[in-house]
Amino acid sequence: MNDHSLSIGGVDVSRETMEKLRAYSDLIVKWTKTINLISPASVPDIWDRHITDSAQIYQYAPSSWGHWIDLGSGGGLPGLVISILDQSERPVTLIESDTRKCLFLNTVRRELDLNVTVLNKRINAVDTPPADVITARALAPLTDLMTFASDLLLPTGTALFSKGLTYKEEVDAALENWQFEYEAHASHTNPDACVLEISRIQRRES
Repeated sequence: MNDHSLSIGGVDVSRETMEKLRAYSDLIVKWTKTINLISPASVPDIWDRHITDSAQIYQYAPSSWGHWIDLGSGGGLPGLVISILDQSERPVTLIESDTRKCLFLNTVRRELDLNVTVLNKRINAVDTPPADVITARALAPLTDLMTFASDLLLPTGTALFSKGLTYKEEVDAALENWQFEYEAHASHTNPDACVLEISRIQRRES
């Protein structure tokens, strides 16, 4: 098997990248014993439920992105996975308000030598250059995510949000206050879930 014959979540990766993903997965399992990074019940399924589920998001980002922001990163899902997958080592900013989780994020950044900046702040208190791509996974209703996106995403940028069975209801609710274009990509890991690819976000005039 050559270096380009491996794949995760629809993304082709090298052996080195796969090894980094496994090292990251091992760190999550280790730290979850003392910090609630993921549900203990999901540890046996960490690869599909968390790593692959996060990796699939990468394929929907524009290839020319220069700065990526991950909102409410928690244990780095999907932000750290994105950084590991990106062979160009472009900057990824992780926003997380929990100090202990930020300690974990910085530990992974150092151990895996990732081009990541960790901001230990609430999202609405962040002062950082806007991004070409923002992501969020299991963070907030779409209407709230739109507010964050309007502050942190470039006008030409793309938002990629992991959503579950009720995503259509969330889209309808968000359209009451926002204008945007979107496409729902079927999840590789959950038949009831999707990745919402959203662009051209504008607040509706009252």
